[in-house]
Amino acid sequence: MLAEIITIGDEILIGQVVDTNSAWMASKLNDAGIRVKQITSVSDERTHILEALAAGCERADVLLITGGLGPTKDDITKKTLAEYFGVGFKSDEATLEQVRKIFARNNRPLLEVNIRQADVPENCTVLLNKNGTAPGMWFEYNGKIIISMPGVPFEMMYLVEEEVIPRLKVRFELSSIVHHTMLTAGVGESFLAEEIADIEDSLPAHIKLAYLPKLGQVRLRLSGYGESRDELTREIGVFSTRIRERVGDFVVTDEDKPLEKALLDLMESKRLTLSVAESCTGGYLSHLITQHPGCSSVFVGGTVTYSNQLKQSVLGVLPETLAEKGAVSQETVTEMAEGARKNFGSDFAVAISGVAGPDGGTPQKPVGTVWVAVAGKNETVTKLFKFGNRRAQNIERAAVNAIILLLARVKGLA
Repeated sequence: MLAEIITIGDEILIGQVVDTNSAWMASKLNDAGIRVKQITSVSDERTHILEALAAGCERADVLLITGGLGPTKDDITKKTLAEYFGVGFKSDEATLEQVRKIFARNNRPLLEVNIRQADVPENCTVLLNKNGTAPGMWFEYNGKIIISMPGVPFEMMYLVEEEVIPRLKVRFELSSIVHHTMLTAGVGESFLAEEIADIEDSLPAHIKLAYLPKLGQVRLRLSGYGESRDELTREIGVFSTRIRERVGDFVVTDEDKPLEKALLDLMESKRLTLSVAESCTGGYLSHLITQHPGCSSVFVGGTVTYSNQLKQSVLGVLPETLAEKGAVSQETVTEMAEGARKNFGSDFAVAISGVAGPDGGTPQKPVGTVWVAVAGKNETVTKLFKFGNRRAQNIERAAVNAIILLLARVKGLA
């Protein structure tokens, strides 16, 4: 079964609001065995909404609409839906009671415009929104199902999980969709595609392989579509094993998780600790690590030593090293990493120093020059990177490549 998601709102089209609703819904629908055919965003304009409805019904079996159900004049979704179906309105008593309770609970006056929230097109089945005043609406029309929900995320999420998906499971015999994702790092998409071309060519029609590249990493996702989840899981397991046997040196994890989370899990399994010494990345590497709950079992802390003075006083970098080699050098980044490991008492330490840009470069060390060091108990390894001239991208690339360099060291431990 195919679904289409339609988001309504000028705020999405002008970039004022990021459409996280569609990504969340697509994930939930996929888990239920419903494939999303298309995601469409349209403005708060009657003709655009009508066109999107007509086009969506040509492409998909189910349309899920979010947005435009508020009490103000710019929220026209409900009115436009009634026009599309050629029906009038009715007042839904359960919704009206919900509106009354919410306003009473918050000690706010109930205005006529709020009462009108309970008015719904005559041909809809109301999906009671226990988290807000705008109800969800379920329509069956010309063999299609059209579902309209509020754009407020926690209201939409409640309706999808408690009303929409359970009803779709009853209404249809849904097939199974199984995904298996492998995360690779330190290798390009083109190289991977060439290495496993014969495996990809041997995939049956109901199993697809997708390449999902990101800075310094590529996710390989096998997706299977069929009736039996167990059989799909078995088939995908066979092909994922073949891929791992072919490019296993670059596989970080068989789970769909961020690179830094894979590093944390690996280090935790080996009872290893980590500290960092950042310069040009300005704490970005620490941010990547500390956004994950439970990181404290591995990450002891670190420092952002942007100035040469702090590199000396906090990390013990020698003044003569800075004077002779400069802050962006193999020697300095080595002393930064070894100083961090010693001072912070960790098993490993990572140091980064470079020229993020857009200025500050020299002919010898142009913008994008970055040194990374990983200090362990027995040795320190370093690597020089030559990135481009975009500051934000250089910072991200430096942090990601530092993780990859550390991963190689941790994976190499017995």
